[in-house]
Amino acid sequence: MRLLILGGTEFVGRAVAEAALARDWQVTVFHRGRHEAPAGVRVLHGDRTAPDGLAALAAGAGGAAPEWDVVVDTWSGAPSAVLDAARLLAGRAGHYTYVSSRSVYAYPAPAGLPEDGPLVEGADADAGQRDYARDKRGGELAAEAAFGDRALLVRAGLILGPWENVGRLPWWLGRIARGGAVLAPGPRDNPLQYIDVRDLAEWTLDAAGRGLGGAYNLVSPPGHTTMGGLLTACAEATGSDAELRWTAPDAILAAGVEPWTDLPIWLPHGGEAHGTMHGGDVSKALAAGLRCRPAAETVGDTWAWLRSVGGEAPRRPDRPSLGLAAEVEAALLGR
Repeated sequence: MRLLILGGTEFVGRAVAEAALARDWQVTVFHRGRHEAPAGVRVLHGDRTAPDGLAALAAGAGGAAPEWDVVVDTWSGAPSAVLDAARLLAGRAGHYTYVSSRSVYAYPAPAGLPEDGPLVEGADADAGQRDYARDKRGGELAAEAAFGDRALLVRAGLILGPWENVGRLPWWLGRIARGGAVLAPGPRDNPLQYIDVRDLAEWTLDAAGRGLGGAYNLVSPPGHTTMGGLLTACAEATGSDAELRWTAPDAILAAGVEPWTDLPIWLPHGGEAHGTMHGGDVSKALAAGLRCRPAAETVGDTWAWLRSVGGEAPRRPDRPSLGLAAEVEAALLGR
């Protein structure tokens, strides 16, 4: 299989590249050159936001227009970039996968919402929109406009695992590795739903290779693990002597602590946000072959990767810093 990844050097794109290389696929990555591409791929450079930024795709490295069986696009900005690339490749690629997001559903999305649930309005391709949900929906529409039923829309939920450049699981691993009393947001049996980036990559390549089209929610089944299971796995992976101090949600919220940002991954159970993020229906993806590895494997492998890069995960510049300030944690633990 001949695969073109628009991106391919960070988190999701890198996981897709690594998975495809392991299958002996011929992999080309098209990117701006800001990060090192995985070993073994063919590299094309270009900036999708610049005039003539797709020239390398149009001509190829040797002047002849190449063709690909599958294109995987991880773009998160204005959908004009998706539309331009998809139009250019529509006659030269067999299938187009756009890695979207479950954020495209109108908020709040009730628990159990399938793929045909209400959606946000897609951003206009040329509007320069910077609204994540509308941008992603606009990207979906752009992919379908160019490829029709040859477009696969991967609506990912929370993504964790090695190469994470958002900082959610790396923050918890770093905090628990430091040891001592750790504020653990309760209840410990709060169910979580996420996808390991490598499981996302494997399913995406399988689905694209089979020519699947349309939208798929891609995340683990609800309750794949719990907040207790995740933080315990962090303690075991790091070998830490941290003491998890389970604290009631009301006490945490009363202190002004923000779920999801101050305490990454955590959302109070029973709230609209929890149902939206941790209660999605994934029966369609499971029927199409989705398999999810145990949480302990995701956590352990992420810790091993973190140590391999010096303990500090790379961070996307367009995402805010995450994590609870030490003084706020100490004040809450003191209560």
